[in-house]
Amino acid sequence: MLAQTVAVVIFIAMFILIVMDKIERHHITIGCGVLTLVVVFGMIMKDGDAIIRTLNLDPIFTTHFWYSAGSSETASNGINWETIIFIAGMMIMVEGMARVGFFRWLCLKIASLVKYKTIPVFITFMIMSAVLAMFIDSITVILFLAAVTVELAKLLKFNPVPVILSEIFCANLGGSATMCGDPPNIIIGTSLGYSFFDFINNTGVIAGIGLVFTVIYFYFAFRKELREGSVVPEKKPVPRDAIKDMPGFIMSTVIFLIAVVLLVTHAETHLTVAFIGVLVSVLTLITAPKHMVYILKKVDYKTLLFFIGLFMVVGGLEETGVLVVIAEFIGKISGGNLFAICAIILWGSAVASAFVDNIPFAATMIPVIKSMSATMGIDLDMLAWTLSMGTDIGGSATPIGASANVVGTAVCAKSGHPVGWKRYCTTAVPATVIVITISMVCIFVRYI
Repeated sequence: MLAQTVAVVIFIAMFILIVMDKIERHHITIGCGVLTLVVVFGMIMKDGDAIIRTLNLDPIFTTHFWYSAGSSETASNGINWETIIFIAGMMIMVEGMARVGFFRWLCLKIASLVKYKTIPVFITFMIMSAVLAMFIDSITVILFLAAVTVELAKLLKFNPVPVILSEIFCANLGGSATMCGDPPNIIIGTSLGYSFFDFINNTGVIAGIGLVFTVIYFYFAFRKELREGSVVPEKKPVPRDAIKDMPGFIMSTVIFLIAVVLLVTHAETHLTVAFIGVLVSVLTLITAPKHMVYILKKVDYKTLLFFIGLFMVVGGLEETGVLVVIAEFIGKISGGNLFAICAIILWGSAVASAFVDNIPFAATMIPVIKSMSATMGIDLDMLAWTLSMGTDIGGSATPIGASANVVGTAVCAKSGHPVGWKRYCTTAVPATVIVITISMVCIFVRYI
């Protein structure tokens, strides 16, 4: 009982400190993770095996970790190294693409195809944000897309805020469609053994329907504001000028396509996402030997440390049995009714993810839904897709709900267009409610 209490206190303290945003979040999770190992496992439980299970290093040195001929499911307890390695590899690939100007070229190319007209740019950038976020981390998508949007806003004389807010929402929505989109999906996929097509066939369908309604909603919400003062410039940017290194650009594009093909087919090739992450990172570095140091320096190591610490804290909840208690509580208040259980997980995760980072919430809930499936006989797949949509979309509702939101609003502020909570939530909350409602209907109709 003492171990459970201390584990919960550490977990709650971690969440509060993350929300307060006074200390860098990787320091918070690593510190709380070490406390879990030392205090909960070492001093209270005196269980060295719990520490070993939570650090979870053994699987890395097995063939199954890199090539899985059977089920691709990995151990859910402790640090999910498959997620860490995959994200690190994709970060290296993306930095290589950014170095050669790939993202700026793509944005300007799309804008040129619609003749630099404001409303068509607005609509196509929303769709592009969703599509890119299916394969690339939504933080990176928004970082470059928002920067180019600010540049185009100065050229076309429109307010960039409506466009960036729409791009943020669509990036989170697009990320929900695939296993390699939003970080919560990467964690869900690697923990439960799902493939790229598993997500496409389930969350991808819901996200596709949601995207249609989202584009329509934001069009009517912002069309008047975007039309005011907008012009078509006489001198337009040339997309070709955005490319800084043509040979590097070609190689980066090829590597990106290789990554997409491998991710789409990994269920057939049995190559794990950890292997794919390492492969694309190695290809990126060896094809740009002069820029290796630059690319490696640009990698967001703080986010990787954040994940490692987070998994350790959640491991504390799992090892002490707290997550089983939570699963039993959800089953009790729902009365075992599938509709009620799905609604609680979907709306509960959406509301929680609106105020706390959706990554730790998803990592916490995965063992909870596994426990519910095992003890109540509920289809685990249905619970996984419900959790995925709730965490991915719920995080769009507020400026702090997902990392992409923080990055996008920061770009707005830097360009002289600060976005407060009222401005952000006025349009984001209704959009979130719309997509979560669509998700609930789809889940009820298809799975129950």
